[in-house]
Amino acid sequence: MSQRVIFGKTGLSVSPVCFGTWQLSPRFWGDQSKTDILTAMHKALDLEINFFDTADAYGDGYAETVLGEFMAGVRRNSIILANKVFNHFNPDASRYPDLSPAHIVERCEASLKRLRTDYIDLYLLHFFDPLTPLADVAETMERLRQQGKIRHYGVSNHTLEQFRALRVVGAFNAAQPSYSLLNLRIEADFLPYCLAENVGVMIYSPMHMGLLTGKYKGHETFTDFRKEHPDFQGERFRKITSAVQGLKPMADKYGLSLYQLILAATLMHPAIQSAVTGIKTPDQIAEAAGAMGKEIERSDYFAIRSALAIDGATKVKDAAGKTK
Repeated sequence: MSQRVIFGKTGLSVSPVCFGTWQLSPRFWGDQSKTDILTAMHKALDLEINFFDTADAYGDGYAETVLGEFMAGVRRNSIILANKVFNHFNPDASRYPDLSPAHIVERCEASLKRLRTDYIDLYLLHFFDPLTPLADVAETMERLRQQGKIRHYGVSNHTLEQFRALRVVGAFNAAQPSYSLLNLRIEADFLPYCLAENVGVMIYSPMHMGLLTGKYKGHETFTDFRKEHPDFQGERFRKITSAVQGLKPMADKYGLSLYQLILAATLMHPAIQSAVTGIKTPDQIAEAAGAMGKEIERSDYFAIRSALAIDGATKVKDAAGKTK
C-alpha cells in the first residue's frame, strides 16, 4: 500500500520519508558516488518515496544537477520536489545572504535549469535574511507562484518569530526545521504552532547526522565536518552510541533495525509529515523506507526518548515541572 501524507495546507501528497541531497556537498561530506546516489533515487521511487529535497547551496548547484539528471528520466508528476534559496555566490566561492527580489528570481531560474524542470513544488527560504524587507520577499515568492515556477513556498532554519512575521505578509505554509530525538528544541513552540496552523513540516537531520542510525559503536573517528561536532567526540559520543545500541532489544521486538526504530519514533510527532534523510546508497534508502507506516507503542516511544536523554538533551517536563 502506498504511504502518503498530506503536507499541511499545501495539499501536497508526500511520502513520510524524503530523499535528502545534502550529502552532495563535498565541502561537508567529501566526494560521494554519483552512480550510487542516482541508483538510490530510482530505488526510492520503486519504494514509493516521492519526496525529494535539495538546495542551490548543496555543492553550489551540484546536488541540483545530479537530481536533475535523475528527474530527466522519470515522470515529473511522480516527484514532489522541495528546493531552497538563500546565498549569493561569488566567483571566488565566497557567499553572503541575499533574498532580494532580483536574486530570488535569478536563483530560481538557475535552479530550474539545473533541475531540468519547469516548476518547483515547494520553494523554501533556506535561512532568514535580516536586510530584505519581509514584504518584498513574500511578494517575490507569490509572483513566482503565480507565474507557475513554484507551487508553494515556505521556510527552513527560521525561528518561530521570524516564521510568524513572514506569514503575516505571505502564504508561507511549509517549514523545514532541524529536529531529532537528540535535538528537540522546536518542540517547545515551533512544532505546536505548525500543528495548530496546519503548516506542512518536513524535518531535516532526523538521524542527527548519522549518529542515530545504529552503525556507530563509540570508537569511530571522522574526517568530514563531524570531526568538529561535540556530539561526535569523546565521552558524549560514547554515551550517545551506547544509548542507541541499548535500544536493540526494542528494535528486535518490532522487527526493525535501530535506524528504522528511531526514525519511526521520530515521525510519530503529530506536527511532522515527513523526515528528510540524507542518502548515499540504495541500501540506505531501502532501510529508511522500512520505517514508513510503522507505529511504536506510546510506552516504547517515551522509553526511546528517555534512553536518548544524554545530559538532559531530550528531557521534557510535565505540567508539574517533573522531567521525564
